[in-house]
Amino acid sequence: MRRRTLLGGALAAPLLAACSGGGDDTDGGGGTTLTYGMWDPAQVPGMKKIIAAFRKEHPRISVRIELTPWATYWTTLKTSMRGGTAPDVFWMNAVNFQLYAANGVLEPLSGHIRSDRTPVGSHPEALVKLYAYEGTQYGLPKDFDTIGLWYNKALFDKAGITYPDESWTWDDVRDAAAELTDPHERVHGFAAEMDRQGKIYPAVCGADGYVLKDGRSGFGEERSIEGLRFLTDMVDRGWSPPQSAMVESVGRVRYWSEKVAMNYDLSAMAGQMYAVPALKDHGGIAVLPKGRRRATIIHGLANVISAKSRKKAAAWQFVHFMAGREAAEIQAREGVTISSYAGTQDAWLTSMPEFDLKHFIEMQKYAVPYPSSKNTAVWENLQYPILGAAFSGKGGIESAARKLGGQMDRALKEERAV
Repeated sequence: MRRRTLLGGALAAPLLAACSGGGDDTDGGGGTTLTYGMWDPAQVPGMKKIIAAFRKEHPRISVRIELTPWATYWTTLKTSMRGGTAPDVFWMNAVNFQLYAANGVLEPLSGHIRSDRTPVGSHPEALVKLYAYEGTQYGLPKDFDTIGLWYNKALFDKAGITYPDESWTWDDVRDAAAELTDPHERVHGFAAEMDRQGKIYPAVCGADGYVLKDGRSGFGEERSIEGLRFLTDMVDRGWSPPQSAMVESVGRVRYWSEKVAMNYDLSAMAGQMYAVPALKDHGGIAVLPKGRRRATIIHGLANVISAKSRKKAAAWQFVHFMAGREAAEIQAREGVTISSYAGTQDAWLTSMPEFDLKHFIEMQKYAVPYPSSKNTAVWENLQYPILGAAFSGKGGIESAARKLGGQMDRALKEERAV
């Protein structure tokens, strides 16, 4: 079957075990030690503080962090599930969520949420819905990010251009990119690279912010093609580095090295931006410019419980705690990412006072969820080989977008047939 082919059997093995019940919830010494899977080393110090706060309320439950680099996180997770050694609690993202939920390897949380009155309503509704599958909640948000426009104030000052603000449209970005590009200093105005972080193409052209529309691809639609053409046009004119040049040095790195004056990027990158002395001094942030309508993408990580965990009761206590205010406030103070619990973001805003971080919070009002399906990675990975040539200054974005739309529709149709 296609599902088994996609998973390579990695998730199939735990299905029977997941139906067998809770199992043993204690360790030999009478206490319980949970394993917690995550991939970001920058968040480890904050998580240790959250775990310490959790232990004050639950002294008989210990939590051991299992840190796996992003490059191998999902492969390692699938392997550990097959071998019965998956973390009791682990991070989940939108790209992989439906695949895991559909295969029964995540513990349903809806009953726990009702019983313990977990404050789900204090988290952005779009994120909560992102981690529900067929009416059941499987994940609880821990943080969120939106995409904004980062710009270099020093390069803007040198060119005599007013800084971006909420009045800017994508036409303003194009005009500024033309003036900011300096071939003698090898500085480009804007990094119009293929977006591997948040699918903002439709936001550029003023569509609804999705590459998924009623279960079908939006890439072949004229408004999406218009947005893609807008980006590739800047590459063709030399106002943005071609995609081929981004292989060794992506737009984010070029922005860090002050070789790109503007770059759209995640709020989650603020800490790394802040660590660059030049950017801390003259890095700026604005809301994502407006197309036909104003839009950006909202995404965030969720905590989930392995359906094969033998410590589900303790695991739920930990997930429930992390969905509350105390854990969110600790996370916000660490400054790495935006806590998704309402009213706890001030600590994040003040952690990097030189940056106008408030814009990332403001964009929640019109943000749309990261587009995903049961097998997101299958169609998502089609983008780079199909659109790559057009983003390297070779033209043909219209035919490439329609080809991508057709192949994506076939992948989605096969997905629904399973």
